[in-house]
Amino acid sequence: MQAEQLKTLNPNQYDNPDNIGLHAPSDPRTKTLRPIVTGTSVLGIKYKDGVMICADTLGSYGSLARFRQVSRLHQLGEHALLGASGDLSDFQMLVENLETMATKEYCWDDGSKLNAREYWSYLTRVLYQRRSKVDPYWNQLIIAGLVDGKPFLGHADLHGTTYEDSTLATGYGAYIARPLLRDAYHENLEEADARKILEDSMRVLFYRDARTINRVEFGKVTADGVEISDAVELDTEWDF
Repeated sequence: MQAEQLKTLNPNQYDNPDNIGLHAPSDPRTKTLRPIVTGTSVLGIKYKDGVMICADTLGSYGSLARFRQVSRLHQLGEHALLGASGDLSDFQMLVENLETMATKEYCWDDGSKLNAREYWSYLTRVLYQRRSKVDPYWNQLIIAGLVDGKPFLGHADLHGTTYEDSTLATGYGAYIARPLLRDAYHENLEEADARKILEDSMRVLFYRDARTINRVEFGKVTADGVEISDAVELDTEWDF
């Protein structure tokens, strides 16, 4: 199309396939400004023989409870587990990158395997690098596992904030569930007690968080490896 024809373009002509790309070079560069399909809280707690995390299975499209069978827990290697809040497409991209890295490690065949702390360290650098580009992965992550036979629980988020603790929570759970986890935690927790604490905390979140459901999956890491259970529906009580 000639220059004189460009002057006569009106907004309705942008729908014409022949005009696609005419103004693309002058458009500003854009980045993701907010997540679209998101998941809410992930909770984690250490116990005597390992570490356990849990998350609901809802993928919210804005305020619509659109996808109800979304897993936000992913196994990393033999003794590590990843849970994610935030944008689900960014979580899928991170998982794809981690799987590619794991494949390369396997191809080296040198007997060296990444542990949970090393996965956590890698993710902290990836998230901080993307934050520095002002194009972050819109996620809060919990990495759980065993390191030298001891439970490990690490946090990383889109701002590049990283830390370790005996209990962790992301999303709305950082405000509502974290105090419950701290009050209930002690070093000699049995696995059944740790699961009950997480179930009670997720139940409270279901009552209070408009972006969650009571369908929850649990993952644990012990000396025997990683196990992610089938999703279960928590019992709730509304007759108050």
